[in-house]
Amino acid sequence: MRYGGDMASRIVHCADALEWLGAAPHLEGASFITSLPDWSEFPTLSLAEWRRWFQGAVQLVLSRCADDGVALFFQSDIKVEGEWVDKGYLCQRAAEEEGHRQLMHRVICRRTPGTVTFGRPAWSHLLAFSKGVRLDPARSEADVLPAAGESTWVRGMGLEACAMACRFVREQTRSTRIIDPFCGHGTVLAVAELMGFDAVGVELSPKRARRAKALRVERAEDGHVLRFAASPGATTPTEQ
Repeated sequence: MRYGGDMASRIVHCADALEWLGAAPHLEGASFITSLPDWSEFPTLSLAEWRRWFQGAVQLVLSRCADDGVALFFQSDIKVEGEWVDKGYLCQRAAEEEGHRQLMHRVICRRTPGTVTFGRPAWSHLLAFSKGVRLDPARSEADVLPAAGESTWVRGMGLEACAMACRFVREQTRSTRIIDPFCGHGTVLAVAELMGFDAVGVELSPKRARRAKALRVERAEDGHVLRFAASPGATTPTEQ
């Protein structure tokens, strides 16, 4: 696996993710890292309808993942009218339907442990599934990431979470491409490219697609922590 991004590429398609995936073949040499949209982004759907949409979208992603690749989902649960909606559970159900096994389940802290939150928990899921890959125990990482890293917006996948996901792909598969069909501002793509993967993203919003093409990530002076090459700027939920 090449490393450092000198030879890597990035492509962003401005399209509907499900339509793009539906037209795509089984993508050999590819793994997926993505975060599916929240119920709040579907104002016309009931919670039950969104659950069905979410599970179907996960199944479609898994159906396009190479058998020797992995699909990773970064998801934050929501609390709605006194109900806790567990997106990790929805991902697991979809994976079982597609015949994929769960390889890992890591916790990404979004807030300092002990912090009280309301609309969503202080942590997110990072789950990995595959049809053919089985984990090498010698390449394990910590199950809890204490900080997600810098993000372009409040719900975005932080840089350190992206790096953890990309390392998992690099160490557990032979994939040379990482695909994010719900790429948003493109943080996954930027980190994947930096780590030597060819990155492919899909984003419905032209504004966000342009940003996903331009976003750059670099290593800080210590060589380990990632940062945005230029300040990503403040964003609002409507921009995402």
